[in-house]
Amino acid sequence: MPMLERPDGELPYEVVGDGPPLALVSGLGGAAGYWTNLVPVLSRAFTVILHDHMATGRSRSRRSVHTVEALAADIDALLTHLGCPSCSLVGHSTGAAAGQILAQDYPGRIDKLVLYGGWAGPDPHFAHCFKVRRRMLTEIGVPAYNEAGPIFLYPPLWISRNPDKVAKIIADNDAAPPKQEDIAARIDMIVGFDRRARMAEIGVPTLVVCASDDILTPPHLSEELAAGIPGAHLVTLPWGGHACSQTAPEEFLASVLPFLRGR
Repeated sequence: MPMLERPDGELPYEVVGDGPPLALVSGLGGAAGYWTNLVPVLSRAFTVILHDHMATGRSRSRRSVHTVEALAADIDALLTHLGCPSCSLVGHSTGAAAGQILAQDYPGRIDKLVLYGGWAGPDPHFAHCFKVRRRMLTEIGVPAYNEAGPIFLYPPLWISRNPDKVAKIIADNDAAPPKQEDIAARIDMIVGFDRRARMAEIGVPTLVVCASDDILTPPHLSEELAAGIPGAHLVTLPWGGHACSQTAPEEFLASVLPFLRGR
C-alpha cells in the first residue's frame, strides 16, 4: 500500500476506480476499511480516494497533537500528492468535521460535500456520549471500549440480526488497536470541534445525511448543519443508526449517488 510522507508520520492511502475524484473520509475509527461495502459501487462511477487517518489503521504516526484541522490538512496534502486539484467528498462523523474545514479553509478544494452523521459543534448529549466512551477507554481499557462501540454505531435490530458481523468488528478492532492515548486524544479532538460560527462559509453544494435512530449524532445535529449551510439539503433515513452506510447501504446510496452525479 502506498504511503504519503507527512511531517509527523506516514499516511496510507489507496485509489480505486475511474471517473471524477471522490474522497471517502472515515469517522473516529479512522480506517479506510469502513467504506469496503460501498467501494465496489462507487468505483464504477468515480475515482475513489481512501486513507487511514493518522494514528489509526495502517498509518505510521508520530503525531502528538490531534486536531480536526490536522486531519483536513492530511486530506489536502493527499489530494495534492495525487494531482487532484478538487474532488467531491463524503465524510462520516469525524470525516464530516474534516469536510467542513476543507470547504471553509481550502477554497476550491471541494466540489460537492456529503456530511453524514455529522455535527457543527457538540451539544450536551454528544458530549455525554463521548465522556462515557472516554471513561470506558481510560478506566477499563481498549478492549472494553471496542466491545461497547457497536452499541453507539448500529441499531439494536441490526446487532441482533448480525451477531457474527458484530463479533468480527470487535475482533478486528482488538487485533490492531490504536494506542489508548491516541484514541483518547482523538475523542477530545472531536468534542472540541465547533464550527457553528462558520457554517455559512460553506459555499459548495452540500448534502447532509443522517438516520432517525442515530444515538451518537442524533438528527437534530444534522438539522442544525443543514439549516446553517446555505442551500444544503437534508436527508433523514428512517433506519440505520450512526453507521447507516453499512446497515442500510441501498438507502444510503439512493440518497447520495444522485447528488454526487449532479441530479
